[in-house]
This record gives sequence, structure tokens and C-alpha cells, in this order.
Amino acid sequence: MLGSTHGTLTTDFRARVEACGESPRTAVHSSAAPSADDAVPLDVSGRPLHADVPDLDRFFRPESVAVIGASDAEGRPNTGITRQLIAWAERVGARIHPVHPTRPTVFGLTCHASVADLPEQVDLAVLLVADPLPVVEELAETKVKFAVAFASGFAETGDAGAAAQERLGAAVQGSGLRLLGPNTNLNAFEKFREDLDGPAIALITQSGHQGRPVYTLQELGIRLSHWAPTGNEADLETSDFISYFAEQPEVGAIACYVEGLKDGRSFLLAADRAARNGVPVVAVKVGRTETGARMAASHTGKLTGADTVVDAAMRQFGVIRVDGLDELQDTAALLARARRPQADGVVVYSISGGTGAHFSDLATEAGLTLPTLSQAKQDELHQWIPDYLNVANPVDNGGHPVGDWRGRKIIDAILADPEVGVLICPITGPFPPMSDKLAQDLVDAAEQSDKLICVIWGSPVGTEDAYRTTLLGSSRVATFRTFGNCITAVRAYLGHHRFTTGYRSPFEDAPRTPSPSYRKAQALMRPSQQLSEHAAKQLLRAYGIRVPREQLVTSAAAAVRAAGLVGYPVVMKASGPQLGHKTELGLVKIGLTSASQIRDAYRELTDIARYENVPLDGILVCQMVERGVEMVVGVTQDALFGPTVTVGLGGVLVEVLHDAAVRVPPFGEDQARAMLRELRGHALLEGVRGAPPADVDALVEVVLRIQRMALELGDELSELDINPLMVLPRGQGAVALDALAICR
Repeated sequence: MLGSTHGTLTTDFRARVEACGESPRTAVHSSAAPSADDAVPLDVSGRPLHADVPDLDRFFRPESVAVIGASDAEGRPNTGITRQLIAWAERVGARIHPVHPTRPTVFGLTCHASVADLPEQVDLAVLLVADPLPVVEELAETKVKFAVAFASGFAETGDAGAAAQERLGAAVQGSGLRLLGPNTNLNAFEKFREDLDGPAIALITQSGHQGRPVYTLQELGIRLSHWAPTGNEADLETSDFISYFAEQPEVGAIACYVEGLKDGRSFLLAADRAARNGVPVVAVKVGRTETGARMAASHTGKLTGADTVVDAAMRQFGVIRVDGLDELQDTAALLARARRPQADGVVVYSISGGTGAHFSDLATEAGLTLPTLSQAKQDELHQWIPDYLNVANPVDNGGHPVGDWRGRKIIDAILADPEVGVLICPITGPFPPMSDKLAQDLVDAAEQSDKLICVIWGSPVGTEDAYRTTLLGSSRVATFRTFGNCITAVRAYLGHHRFTTGYRSPFEDAPRTPSPSYRKAQALMRPSQQLSEHAAKQLLRAYGIRVPREQLVTSAAAAVRAAGLVGYPVVMKASGPQLGHKTELGLVKIGLTSASQIRDAYRELTDIARYENVPLDGILVCQMVERGVEMVVGVTQDALFGPTVTVGLGGVLVEVLHDAAVRVPPFGEDQARAMLRELRGHALLEGVRGAPPADVDALVEVVLRIQRMALELGDELSELDINPLMVLPRGQGAVALDALAICR
């Protein structure tokens, strides 16, 4: 018996169980508190640099389970849930203890009136009550490791529900109890096939029904090891399960359906752990559109985040984002089972020239590499394929060779090419007996090769023996039903292994102590204020970012003297803490070449500022820099991920083309250069129409310095915008011509 020090379930529990009609939602699984108390290393802003991996072993394989609110009364929702939990506990070898204040037995098992009456300490408590908060508070005082709350009516319902959910989270904070839910379901307690072998898929879903397509992959012979339906994530979240699954030896890939992320930083740390372990994470993340984001928030009460930032962050840390559940199941299945590629080259092999050409167009457009086979290899293939057919890639066999001994010879010859890592065979429709023989040859070849063989079975029927028995019976051939899903999965497969080969965690190089630049910058910050351009440029100088020669003046005479020191021609601009877009107000004058122009410009700028009622700290007289590529580099604060760094085409183009790339610090030089390659206007940096190549190295250096600023200043810096950053010809550097900074 548990002693009274563990708390008791009072008469309020009886009222809660009876009042709710035993009708909670459904259940998820929860995970254990971290077992180690070692100090986690922190970055310069005090954020952790490693994912905290919860010990979920006792959640998925508990020794004892309490079902609070258990029932065996027919017609009650809790009865079905209790029955399923009893069956699950038997499968995993757990002792189950029903808890109900008025029932002596449930399904023949002794029922206990409260947790305090349980005969042993339990690992997992499943709460079948409408209001889980009081029970969670009592459980938090015990040594129960996990609790699952099925009940709905929390953050998905609005502000009042969100407040109730916060109280749930607070109840377990620091107690050692980890809570799954609320608003979850029974998917964690599904029956998984135990007759399948090989690497498995671990599944994480916020909406349980959205995981069904992946779960049913078991019927196609693909192993599933875990299902974590996270619900509203008052405590345990998607990131916890990614971190845990990435450490499990049986997990070959993690498939996720994500409606909203609880904490962006935790998600990136979990993705980083998976990348370091080489475990692919494939995710559907809803919220690409305003409508999708609104629906997601109403369902789970989570922030979806600016989708461009979410997309960039996932790509940055190797999370493979797909759009549909069909893509999720096909991509996760391929990544879980396929061996590491030996080459990036893809060969398309088909019975029909039209099929090969069609698929090759789609694959090439998607970015797959289809190398032209060597002349020697083509000559070898023409031993078995008529000379008039193309075998350069795609390889068209004309049909007849697949029906006899030549078919296997062709496949083996293609796989023997060192440039080939993947062979894809689209079988547009069944054409027995040739398609049957082709399928069998592909399966046999796959068993003897380390290279990936993919088949697209295009028949809409799907009952053919070549498909159901031969292809699906193979654990080595990846079988698809559509061209698009095959291309998506193969691209993800090759990309994942490129990404994880030699992967180095960006968190390893994150600054842990402030730099001298930070101390200089902090002295320039003005809480809750926008800095003037002059002050913003001083902030840039503090981090070693080059700005034009300039002087801030408060008289026409001083402006003339400053122009002589700066050197003609000059630019004159109004500078003040409330000025954002100065050009629209006529507060910028360029190309001034004489003292008279300087005096006239000074008077005009101050008159406009006075008329517009814009306070100034002076007029900037600046060096004029003309020759270069205008870029924009900036920092914004994202609700999920914190500071983010953006780079794109600058000047007016930033507003017209919206051509920009985003990263979440920390990141290294490789990611900074990758940002530039993502830009549609990247060719401008390489030099077009006779223009010299730009100093890309200097641009990368600016991006990295801005990243350091974003990390060190953290949320002290609400926004920073350098526009334009003039990137000069190669070897000449980059100059921040204008800057805007807003302090928080």
C-alpha cells in the first residue's frame, strides 16, 4: 500500500468521475523525466545547447499501470478504453490496477478507491476523468513517472482553456511526473505487429487520425515501433519524442504530423540530436497558409509560427518536410529501410521509352541527378537491348528483353556502374508475363545489391500478384504507386545522407560567453526605442561591420566641412530615432558635389523634418558608394524560434521580389553560403551583363557577424535591418549604407 505521504484521492475524485459520465477524449503516451542531473551547457543567451532526452522506457514498457476512472459498465465510453488498456498492458507485460471510488472490481480485477490504496508504485497513470487537474496535482506529489490526460476542453477551445492547460503544465513542473496530453487519444496503446523485422518507423502525431496512413504501413510489411499522439502538449511535446526515438536502436526513421510547435528551440535541439545520430525525421507541418494556420491553432492551441521561418529551420536542421500523408508514409518507409547510398546518380529503367522520358523529366526538374551512362556501359547494355533504343539514361529496353534471361543481365549491369546509386523502374501498368518477370528480377537483384531499387507500380487496381506478393513481399525494393511520391522520397533519401555525412552540430560552436562587441553594443541599446540611423550604424561598427565614412552634423556650415572630410560626391540623410523609410519623405539627397548643394540640401532636409514633425538628432553626411550589388541583411524575432537572420536582394527589390532566405542562429559559414544559393537572384552576385563578381566572402562575413549580434543581444534587439548592404566587387568588401534597429 502507498502511504499517506503520497497523497490521497478525496471525495472530489468520486464527484469528478461520476459527473463526467466517464467520457474523456482518448489517450496518448507520456514520457519520463530526465534521469541525469548534469548541468546542461548554455549558450551566450542562457539557452541550452543539447536536447534533454526524457527517459520514456517506462512509458512505452511500464511494469505497472493505474487506470483512474476505470469502468466495465456497458455503454460507458470509459469501458471501451479500460478494455483496450487491459489488452495493451497484457501485451507489454504490465500489471494493471483499476482505480474507481465506488467499484470493487473492474473486468474481474480488484479495483482500488484511490491511488493511495494501490498495492505498488505505478509507472503510468491513465486519467479517464473530465477534469484532470486535481488528479494531476495529487499524482505530482507521488513518485508516479507518467500520466496521460485524455480530456479535451483546453487550449484548443480558447483563452480560458489555454489558462487551464497552463495550470496543468505548472502542476507537473519540477515534480518528476511527466504528462502526456490533454486532448490526446489511445494511439500509444495500439497493437503493433511483432512479426516484422528490420528498422522501424516511430510515429508522432498531434492529431491521432492523421497517423493512420503510416500505422497501416504494417499491412504492407513495414515495421512500426511506437506511436506518440501528443495532443495539446501541456508538458511532453513533439521534441521530447523526437529526442527519445532518435536514441532507440530499432528506429530507422521518425514520421511526424505537426500542427504547431510548442517551443522552437526545443524542436531544433531534438532535430539536431536526430541528425547527429543519422536518424531521418520526416514531417508534415500544417500552417503553410493563413487558413491552415488558423485551423491548426483552433485544434491544438499552438503557435504555428511564420511558415517561412518554420520551413527554413526544418531545412537547416535536416528535417524533411513533406506536404501530404501519402508522402509522409512513402518517404518515411524508404528512409527507414534503405541503406546508405553509394552514389547520387539515378538511372531510370523502363519497358517504354515514353514512360522513361516522362519520369526523367519530372526527376530532373525535382533536382535528381541522372548521369549519362558511359559509352562503355551503353555498349554493354546494347548486348541485350536493340541498338536503335536509347540506353544513355533513361534506359529503354523495348519490352522484350525483360521476358527472358536478358532482363536480369540489364539490371545487374546498371547497378554495377559506380556512378549509379539508385535504379528506378516505373511500371506504368501490368503487362504479364513481362511485368511479372521484371518485378521478380528487380526483387532478386535488390537482394544481392547494396544499391537502392525503386519500383512505381502504376496499376490503379493494385491486386496483381506481381505487386501484392512479389514487390510488397520484398524488404529491399521500395515500391510506390505514384511518380511524385517516388521522386519526393528518393530526393529526401539522397539529401538526408548528404546532410548527415560529416554533420557537425551548429550548437557546438555557439558562443557561450559575450564578446567585447556585445559590451560595446549594449551601451548603445535604448529599451523600447528605435535607434536613429547614426546610432544603428554605431551598433554595426561595434560588431566590425563596415559602414560608409560619415559625420553627423547639426548646421549647414558643419555639413560643408563634413563633406570636405568625407569626400565628394556625398549623400545627405536625416537621422532621427523615429525615422524608418526616409526616401518616401524626401529625407535623402544623393550625388551632392558642391558646398552650395550641401547647404541647400541641409535646409531642405531640416524643413521637411520640421513640416513632418519628425524629431532629428542631426543630418548625416555620408560617403557615396555606388558600384556593387544591393543586398539586405536583417534580424527579426520569431514567436517560436527567437532571433532569426534574413538575407536577400536589397534596395527596392526586397519589397518587389521578396527574394530572401532565413536561418535560425546558431549556424556556420556553410549555412550562410547556402542562404545565398537559395536566392533567385543569386546570379547577380556572380556578375551579370559585364558586371564583376561581388565579394561574396565579405557578404558571408557580414551575415555571420549579424548572427553573432542576434545571439548575444537576444530579445534585447527586436529588429535590425541593413538595407542596402552594398556588396562591392570581389576583394573590396561590403558596406552597410543604411540601417534600422529597434530595441525591445
